[in-house]
Amino acid sequence: MLVTLLHIFFWILFVYMSINVLYLFIITVAGKIRSSKSYGVNPTKKKIAVLIPSYREDDIVLNTARQAKQHDYPSDKFDVFFAAHHLKKETIEALRRVPVNVLEVEFELGSKARSLNALLNYLPENEYEIAMILDADNVMLPGMLEQVNDAFQQGFRCVQCHRIAKNRNTPVAVLDAMSEEINNHFFRKGLRSVGLSATVIGSGMAFEFKKLKEIYNKPGILGNPACDREVDFETMKAGIQIEFIEKAFVLDEKVANRAVYERQRTRWLESQIIHLKLFFDKAQGHLPKTADYWNKLFLNLIPPRLIFLASFTLILFIVALQYLFNFYVLAPGTLWWLGLTALYFSTFLIAIPGSFYNKKTLQAIFYIPVLMVSMLKALFKMKVSRKEFLHTPKTFTQK
Repeated sequence: MLVTLLHIFFWILFVYMSINVLYLFIITVAGKIRSSKSYGVNPTKKKIAVLIPSYREDDIVLNTARQAKQHDYPSDKFDVFFAAHHLKKETIEALRRVPVNVLEVEFELGSKARSLNALLNYLPENEYEIAMILDADNVMLPGMLEQVNDAFQQGFRCVQCHRIAKNRNTPVAVLDAMSEEINNHFFRKGLRSVGLSATVIGSGMAFEFKKLKEIYNKPGILGNPACDREVDFETMKAGIQIEFIEKAFVLDEKVANRAVYERQRTRWLESQIIHLKLFFDKAQGHLPKTADYWNKLFLNLIPPRLIFLASFTLILFIVALQYLFNFYVLAPGTLWWLGLTALYFSTFLIAIPGSFYNKKTLQAIFYIPVLMVSMLKALFKMKVSRKEFLHTPKTFTQK
C-alpha cells in the first residue's frame, strides 16, 4: 500500500516537473535560435524622467546621480529625479549640487511604491513621455536611453532593459549574477522570441509616463510590498506588451552575502504569492484571457529554481539508494527521472552566458548548498500579509 502511494506521488511530481522543465527548455532554445531586435539612435527624441527611489543609501547615491546625469542622451531631453527617504541632509545637498532634482519624502511606513507615487505626482504629467525607473545602485551604460527612446518611437509602451551585474566580488554575488542572466534569457529574451511579453524586474524598466502614474495611483498599490509585480500585472491587464532590449545595459549590484540573499529571497517569494493572488481577485475586474495572461499565471506557479535543484538532488539520492539496496519507489522509472534531470541541467547550461564559464564560477557552485538552506529558511519566513518593504541594502560603488 505504501509503495503504491509513493508511486502515485512520484508520478504526480514527475508530470508537474516535466511540464515546468519542458516549458523552460522550449523558451531557452527559442532564445538561442532567434536574435533579439536591435535598437539604436532615433532622430526623434521623447523626453524621459529618470526616477530613482532611495532609502538610507547615502554611500552610493552620489555615484549613481553623477553617472545618471552624465548619460549620453541629449541633456535637454531627460531629467533625473531622486525620492530621498531617510537620506542625510549633507547627502541631499550634495545631490542637488550634481545637479539632480531631489524630492524629500517622509512616510510612516516607507516603500518603493510610495516613493515612486510621490515622484510621479510631483512631476508635471504632460512634460515627460517616458518614465525610467532605476534603483539607487543602478548605472545606465552608454546608449541605454537612446535604445529605450527608439523602442518607444517604434510603438512600445513598456520596455525592460538588460540588467547586468555591477559586482562579482563574493561567491554569493557570482551566483546571484548568474541567476539574473539565466532569468534574462528565460523570462525576457526567451519569452520575446516566442512572441510573448517579457517580465519586468523592478528597475531598468521604462513605461509610458501617464500609464505608470495611473498604475501608481491605483488604490492598494502603495501598501503592496510587491509593487513591481503589480505593475507587471497592470500592464498585462491593459494589453501592453513588454519589450526586452538585450543591448540596453544597466549595472545592478548583486547580493554579496547569505543574510542579505535570504532577506531578498523572502521578499521575492512573498511577491510571487501576492502576484498569484491578483489573478483570482474579483476586485481586479475582467482580465482578458490573452496568451500573456496564461503565461504570466503559469510563471507564478513555477517554484524557485533552488527548490527545483533541491528536488532533483533528492531524486538522484533516491536513485542511488534504490541501486544500493535493490528497492524501487520511483515512478515512472529511474531512466525517465534521469532523463528529466539531464534535460533540466542542460537547459541551464544553454541559458548561462559564456562569461560565467570560468574558475570563479566553479568555486561559487560549491556554495549552492548553503543558498539552498537560505531559500528553505526564506520559505518559512514568508508573510504574505506583510506591509513593510523588505529593503535590500546596497553598498558597492562602481567607480
